[in-house]
Amino acid sequence: MTPKKTTPNKPHIVFFFSDTGGGHRSAAEAIIEAVHLEYKKNVTTEMVDFFKDYAPAPFNHTADLYRYAVKAPRLWSASFYATDGRARARMITATTWPLARRAAKALVREHPADLIVTVHLGANSLALKALGNNRPPFITVVTDMVTTHALWFDNRADLILVPTQLARQRALKYNMPPEKVRVVGLPVANKYCKPLGRKSAIRKKLGWTLDKSIVLLVGGGEGMGPLAKTARAIDASGLDVGLVIVCGRNQRLKTTLEAQKWENPTFIYGFTRDMPDFMRASDFIVTKAGPGTIAEALNAELPIILYSKLPGQEDGNVTFVEHEGAGVWAPKPQDVVRALTRWLSRPEERKKVIENCRRAGKPEAARVIARAIGKLLGLSTRLSG
Repeated sequence: MTPKKTTPNKPHIVFFFSDTGGGHRSAAEAIIEAVHLEYKKNVTTEMVDFFKDYAPAPFNHTADLYRYAVKAPRLWSASFYATDGRARARMITATTWPLARRAAKALVREHPADLIVTVHLGANSLALKALGNNRPPFITVVTDMVTTHALWFDNRADLILVPTQLARQRALKYNMPPEKVRVVGLPVANKYCKPLGRKSAIRKKLGWTLDKSIVLLVGGGEGMGPLAKTARAIDASGLDVGLVIVCGRNQRLKTTLEAQKWENPTFIYGFTRDMPDFMRASDFIVTKAGPGTIAEALNAELPIILYSKLPGQEDGNVTFVEHEGAGVWAPKPQDVVRALTRWLSRPEERKKVIENCRRAGKPEAARVIARAIGKLLGLSTRLSG
């Protein structure tokens, strides 16, 4: 791969990510969007999928393997916790380095940068080792909310930006310098951070029912989790609600649900780019415990019901949502129905949950990260000069 030519007099920022789950790419894109909102065309940016483009076989297929690995949650959880811890993280880096050295050095050589941002735990230590002492500023943006693996944390990084106070506590437990670890929230696209607007106007635009509470059910980009069973349980519960079901790329699930007869007004979608409006127009969200969806729901002040999680890095997401009073863990369909029933029948309790979402949400996260990048690059000085 030929080295990228940087633009003279414009700082160039390189983002290392991997498509092992959608959250890493989304975080990088959100930060890049925020950087350009803050500094316009005065910087250049670049994303590099370090696994796919540089890792030796079979590691270059990590994103594909990930999709299969997460379908065995117990095995995934066991491997997550078996490799966690500072000593084990150092051992992983040391044993991986002989295999990854050539690729890691090619990665940093072919993508010269004025500043590097990583949004994936696999890039941190290997990239820092390949860069050596004479390197540009290096920022790690942690995209797991609470249960953060030790590989996220390398004290050679200039900044480690974490989404929650609980994540910061884990970083300090792994002996990261306190002055380097900042709580900023999880970066999400700017479209999820705009004023909420009136639900009725958005619902009218979407063609949804106007006279019922709307329950938004989301299974992630791949339509994962017990989505169909949960939707049917809500529909059969007798609750007077409208259902909006987002199946993602799971076309089979979408077809199955469209063929079903529903008691309540029900709107079924595949993959959609209208999720910001969907969240603003809904009253509750039922979702798996993905960090991006949780952050987006908090920004929309949307009470959260978590009905599935990936053991390991998503365990703490449940803890965070419950700790903040922003939602509940409801792993069975009847638990989901029970939570909805309680919130619908107790408006004061529901109002408190909405207030907790507002307090826990950090819609400025991507912009805060962009400004931290600008500060390290001295952009404010350059732009005012």
